[in-house]
Amino acid sequence: MTSTVLRTRAVRSLWSTTIGKKTAMAVTGLIMVLFLIAHMLGNLKIFFGSADFDRYGAWLRTIGEPVLHDSWYLWIQRTVLLIAVALHIAAAAQLSLRDRRARPVGYAHGQRPKATFATRTMRYGGTILALFIVWHLLDLTVGVVHPGFDPNSPYRNVVQNFQVWWLNLIYIVAVVLLGIHINHGFWSASQTLGINRPARDKAIKAIGSTLAVAITVGFVLVPVGVMIGLVN
Repeated sequence: MTSTVLRTRAVRSLWSTTIGKKTAMAVTGLIMVLFLIAHMLGNLKIFFGSADFDRYGAWLRTIGEPVLHDSWYLWIQRTVLLIAVALHIAAAAQLSLRDRRARPVGYAHGQRPKATFATRTMRYGGTILALFIVWHLLDLTVGVVHPGFDPNSPYRNVVQNFQVWWLNLIYIVAVVLLGIHINHGFWSASQTLGINRPARDKAIKAIGSTLAVAITVGFVLVPVGVMIGLVN
């Protein structure tokens, strides 16, 4: 039996366990948080004007040259993120199903364990975020639902998009849900990966909350900037 077959079986065996699925969620979640931080910082360049923002968009397509061809890095990044999102959703769905099967009878009145708002909304918030990601890609990445989309002018695409009030509302609600998701998910991931300890609990929660607020505010600044005329 080859080492490849053994590794594949080991991965499948780990995936079949609860801790394996939680580990997959933790690792993929952290990958997505790192991407979100970089994406948010890039988005904030829009406040420096169209030339800077469009130059930034063009630079993203040249990362890795001359080893990589035009836009190869972006497609590699998108593929990694797509796999991470798919694994994250699959693990969450299977854990949720496993939890329901373990408790086929609902909790008696008043006996359901107390949970934070973030914990209660993780499942539904995650579903809404998954739908929003699809919309966001079709809107500002592929441009198929964006009238007048210009692949060579990211600045114009963003400004036109956020001049529509209901698109702003969708975006802001999704980003707030994202912040709630990160706030709880960061702490949960630290537990799963064995990083957290009783002495570190407050610090881990503070880091998660700070990340959640920073990412939420950073993303919301763009549509708000367009709405109030700072970006036009």
